Amino acid sequence: MNDSAYMAIALQLAEKGCGFTSPNPMVGAIIVKNGKIIGRGYHEKYGEAHAERNALTDCTENPKGATMYVTLEPCCHDGKQPPCVNAIIEAGIRRVVIGSGDPNPLVSGKGIEILRRQGVIVTEHILQEECTRLNEVFFHYIQTKRPFVVMKYAMTMDGKIATQTGISKWVTGETARRHVAMQRHRYTAIMAGTGTVLADDPLLTCRIDGGKNPIRIICDTTFCTPLTARVVSTAEQIPTIIATCSQDKKRRSLYEKKGCHILPVGEKNGHIDLEQLMDVLGQKQIDSILLEGGGTLNWSALSCGIVQKVQAYIAPKLFGGQTAKTPVEGLGVDSPTTAFRLKNSLFLRLGEDFLIESEVEQNVHRNC
Repeated sequence: MNDSAYMAIALQLAEKGCGFTSPNPMVGAIIVKNGKIIGRGYHEKYGEAHAERNALTDCTENPKGATMYVTLEPCCHDGKQPPCVNAIIEAGIRRVVIGSGDPNPLVSGKGIEILRRQGVIVTEHILQEECTRLNEVFFHYIQTKRPFVVMKYAMTMDGKIATQTGISKWVTGETARRHVAMQRHRYTAIMAGTGTVLADDPLLTCRIDGGKNPIRIICDTTFCTPLTARVVSTAEQIPTIIATCSQDKKRRSLYEKKGCHILPVGEKNGHIDLEQLMDVLGQKQIDSILLEGGGTLNWSALSCGIVQKVQAYIAPKLFGGQTAKTPVEGLGVDSPTTAFRLKNSLFLRLGEDFLIESEVEQNVHRNC
């Protein structure tokens, strides 16, 4: 096996930490000696041992003189765990093969430099694109201090998210809905507007065995979310944030008694200032958001430039209806030349449905 093949195994290990390491990255590591894997590890949970130390602990024989494959540059600073470079050096690892560098200013190149100063051979950029993509959330958050936002919606082939009567259950099939549940596990928070709450009364939970429920964020400019809504009535069991511009203290106390956390945010163009909201949520270590809003909130999010990725689940159905809702509404663009442009699209078949996942080109169209 070559370096790429071993790194692919480390990537598979890293993925096991999905949903549990936030705001830290997912990292996998294996240790190879005399052509045999003698240790495997991954970052299993935020605050617990890192992949490199887990791989060393897992070794079936002395790792001295072995090669370590790790998907992200080893850390070199004290945080919740001691520096991984120290463990690597102390174990006598002869060579370290790294997938991608760590953008964290506390690490960024410093871990590699320390290893090389201690005589460790370092090889970089093996499956770099794959390793970076795995941690797109971490890379974005560490560099911007804002959440990575994924705008998700399900629609028919004629672009409708509900019928003309407002019924949206269900646009897609069970396989696609299971995939959505995995996204709710993957990302730290889920965000919707009051329109979605009023129309669907959703729980916005993960609903998979062993999965992690996301923190629920409701954008509610004027405190119009019903106190009987399921996101409110279950707020003591599942963390729920209501972002609002309202100064109504009496109304606020009613939500707080239900277990909701109230987050005051400034107003912009008659709605919540989404850019300010992203700054505040970033300060609370919310590194990623699955945006499951309606057409109005989706337009506002795109216009503000806070969306990094779009996930469009498409069902082979036609609803029709002049008044039937669409995924992105708002004012709309004036010309095809000013459209929001997407890139690096991936296509996935999910039962009878399809998922198109695309990155949003930044700074192309911004008018918050």
